[in-house]
Amino acid sequence: MQLVERGEILGLSEYEEIRPHFRARVIALKKQRRVALGGHVTLVFENHDTVLLQVQEMLRTERISKEAAIQHEIDTYNDLIPKSGQLSATAMIEYPDAAERDAMLEKLVGVESKFYVEFAGERCFSESDLRTVKAERTTAVHYLRFPLTPAVQHALQARASGIAVGIDHPAYSVRVELDATTLASLAEDFSE
Repeated sequence: MQLVERGEILGLSEYEEIRPHFRARVIALKKQRRVALGGHVTLVFENHDTVLLQVQEMLRTERISKEAAIQHEIDTYNDLIPKSGQLSATAMIEYPDAAERDAMLEKLVGVESKFYVEFAGERCFSESDLRTVKAERTTAVHYLRFPLTPAVQHALQARASGIAVGIDHPAYSVRVELDATTLASLAEDFSE
């Protein structure tokens, strides 16, 4: 998948002009790529456009205009774009009550390697950015990669029914089949 390049990044004033339309388009795209895993975990599958929005929004929010700082943001967020044969996702663990969230983040240690994409009984487990891994508790946000087997890649390209994502952790176990809209969006990642 194509990485975000410096030439795509708009200056702050240029971005402000197109921001409402661009944000609306990418937010609609993210909605297609968002999967609720039970009541407390959400996955958003990343691609070039979702990452481009994140870069532009970070530059806008932080008022970043120095060339080295812009390139740093591009390089940082490009890590979220899946490589060939992969999917990548941002996983958010969401508990509104602070005490419950703290307790669950302790119970969910190791969850970053327990997410999976599954087809026909074949599970492709997640790999996580190990900089966020701690022995005593997990974090509320994880950046995950799913190296896919050829069979699972083919199933995604074909938009096969029965493709699921899930978590297989003792403290949180869930499996959700992807709907046709999500499958279509993810299949586009493999047609590039």
